[in-house]
Amino acid sequence: MARYTGPRARISRRLGVPIFGYSKSLEKRNYAPGQHGPKSRRKVTDYALGLLEKQKLRYYYGLQERQFRRVYETAARRRGVTGEQMLQLLETRLDSIVYSLGLASTRPAARQMIGHGHVRVNGRKVDVSSYATKANDLIEIRANAVSKQLATRGMELSTSRPVPDWLSLSKDAMKGTVVRMPTREDIQPIANEQAVVEFYSR
Repeated sequence: MARYTGPRARISRRLGVPIFGYSKSLEKRNYAPGQHGPKSRRKVTDYALGLLEKQKLRYYYGLQERQFRRVYETAARRRGVTGEQMLQLLETRLDSIVYSLGLASTRPAARQMIGHGHVRVNGRKVDVSSYATKANDLIEIRANAVSKQLATRGMELSTSRPVPDWLSLSKDAMKGTVVRMPTREDIQPIANEQAVVEFYSR
């Protein structure tokens, strides 16, 4: 998967939320970047609002447009509310699970750990970040020095982030379990998922 390596503060200012975590520049200048940012009076259309919400989720989960659209299309085929299904698919990706368990300090770090083969699911090595986890899946760090060192570092940097109720973590064993599938209330998304659904369903 292609990594976003551009200016992060600029993206956070454009979208109005700290997409990549705490951003000091967003506190100082809480308006869009560019010389016309603070004075812009351009009318915001429904299309622009939908695009803005979609970009928030896409950058937050670190997906390219094609990947994100595939998530939406999968959610649309599922039974239930499409927006909630989409959020559930995003949150139960393996990279999101590793990040939520606190085994990695950031989502890119979680993807790197998975891609380098440091993570096992139900006893089998999985090196695909988009792997869809299910209820009762066991996620663990491989039993070697390098893998454990990476996970230990990740947990040290993630101490301020609580593990969600729908996951359980054994820090000593470096293992986590998907207790149940997350609900809309568990996720508390950074964007309005219904606006994203309406954007794609035009």
